[in-house]
Amino acid sequence: MSAPLLFLRAFNQVLAAGIGITALSLWFYALTFNLRNRVTLAYIVMLAALAATFGGRALGNAAQNPSLAAAWFRLQWLGIVFLPAAYVHFSDALLATTGKPSRGRRRATVWLAYAVAAIGAVGVLQGWLLGPFRATAPLPHYQATGWMWVFAGVYVLLMAWAWFHFVRAYRRTVVRASRRRMAYLLLGALAPTVGAFPYPAFLGSLTSGAPLFFWLLATLSNLITTVLLVLMAYAVAFFGAAWPDRVVRVRLFRWLLRGPVTVSTALALTTAVRRLGARYLHQPYTMLVPLTMVLSVLLLEHAIGATASLWEPLLGGWQNDPLLTNLYRLEERLFTRQDLEQFLEAVLAALCDQLQVPHAFIAAVEEGHLGLLVSVGGEVALPEKHAEALLDEVVGQGGLLRWDGYFLLPLRHPESEMLLGVLGFAAARVPRGEGRGLLHLLARRAALALAYYAGGQAAARALQGLQAGDDFIPRLRAVARYNQRQVLAAPEDLPPSAELAQWVKDALSHYWGGPRLSQNPLTGLQVVQQAMAEQDKDASQAVRSVLRDAVERLRPAGERRFTTEWLLYNILEMKFLQGHKVRDVAARLALSEASFYRKQRTAVEEVVRVLLEMEAQARARSTHSQLPDNQATTQPSNDATK
Repeated sequence: MSAPLLFLRAFNQVLAAGIGITALSLWFYALTFNLRNRVTLAYIVMLAALAATFGGRALGNAAQNPSLAAAWFRLQWLGIVFLPAAYVHFSDALLATTGKPSRGRRRATVWLAYAVAAIGAVGVLQGWLLGPFRATAPLPHYQATGWMWVFAGVYVLLMAWAWFHFVRAYRRTVVRASRRRMAYLLLGALAPTVGAFPYPAFLGSLTSGAPLFFWLLATLSNLITTVLLVLMAYAVAFFGAAWPDRVVRVRLFRWLLRGPVTVSTALALTTAVRRLGARYLHQPYTMLVPLTMVLSVLLLEHAIGATASLWEPLLGGWQNDPLLTNLYRLEERLFTRQDLEQFLEAVLAALCDQLQVPHAFIAAVEEGHLGLLVSVGGEVALPEKHAEALLDEVVGQGGLLRWDGYFLLPLRHPESEMLLGVLGFAAARVPRGEGRGLLHLLARRAALALAYYAGGQAAARALQGLQAGDDFIPRLRAVARYNQRQVLAAPEDLPPSAELAQWVKDALSHYWGGPRLSQNPLTGLQVVQQAMAEQDKDASQAVRSVLRDAVERLRPAGERRFTTEWLLYNILEMKFLQGHKVRDVAARLALSEASFYRKQRTAVEEVVRVLLEMEAQARARSTHSQLPDNQATTQPSNDATK
């Protein structure tokens, strides 16, 4: 085989492996999406089929043993037979997302497509779908059979059906940004449609008669497939995501760089080193192979981290937005209490060293009183008097107050002159000359650190208020991207956020105690806070009480029964509140374990829905209680009138 053919074959194998790696990496990434979104679920099935298709192709091409290569190409065919069904499933979910749910025909087509795929998988495993395996160059493949030609017809038919609905979904999209992403999705969807088709099985003569043309065509196809696959992943990443667009772009690009790009590059370099070693050193595996693999991964990861500050603002679109730029850099500039204490301890250590005093401390003003922050040389009991009264005494004594063997120096804000704290040190006499100047310099540094910390705390409180706010608008924006009618949806009609559902699931799993209950973010809900205040309970007890109330609201009327109407309540009550094992609960409810977990997911979603209603009621009560008396008394009648 000539050198160009060897190069093209090796490059094509690396590209095929890269596509499989990319599909597998995107499959893992898609698992972090909102898995309750139909488009995401269908996309996960499609990525699994693509990973099997291109991964089996790459591993089969690289296998030296013909029987092992045949097994890998059989895996490729398993992915191929499921790909059209995944496409039909994906097109149905996409069209439903744009506000055109199935009336039964499309859903029946999806089930029919998966049934055909299952029959095809049996044919692949049993061997009657595939012909004899040819392990000869230029490309190993299974020869075509009559059933394989039938499958090719079904493949084209199902893909045409899916593409018909793709076009319908595109035409139904009105919002400009969503329409543009839908166009990206349609363009990216060409990659699996065209790139995954098993051409060698039907064009065997071409692969043998014109190998150079075939490898050029295969290389070009794999290059285009890689680009379009990433483009499709970019478009799908926005479905069901309540994050802002800039966050979606940055997270996806970061994942692609650290995953497929890094692994594929390391694989390509390692393959090149191994082949060069076999050609020139007559030894395919040398120490250079693992060294190349390790160094390439380390260098790429370092390059990605080092250049993140350059490409993340460009992808996020905040390079020209001062607010977003400051938020992006907030983590680097935020001064935590631990940072403050470390710095103030260094200040006190310098003061004790320079003034030769045995003990010093810094106390901050907290709600009008002094609270000890750091001390060096021992503990100290602070004066009980109000900070302002203490300040008056300090001013009256020329700036330094003699108290219980200590000298106290006020720490003021550099701009507003507001009292931030007090610097105290044990000394027999007041420092003079150079020592007094050093004392005031260190006091100014400590005051500056306290002011910096106070500013950071104010920003953190503002961000906490934003984070604790209702996520109705982000969730509404997520579902209204491709279906504008969803703008009219009520909060209870929207799917719950994946984070809230996971919080509820964690709290129910640790219902009788554990960190996922005591440290659960649900403790920040208004309804939980009210339960803590009204019932004098700690955080764990309050969350447990609220969850039990939510579960009880799902209880049907009458005595307990083991019927369909009672199924969700029985799962919640028996599995979480009583703590029975899954196997026992599933047997008692006459369910398989797979069915049990599906019903359990639905039951948790119902708890989330009820919890959101309870939260809305709690916030309404809180708002009503804060109204003036005359408005509070008239508010119910106004609501009733409305």
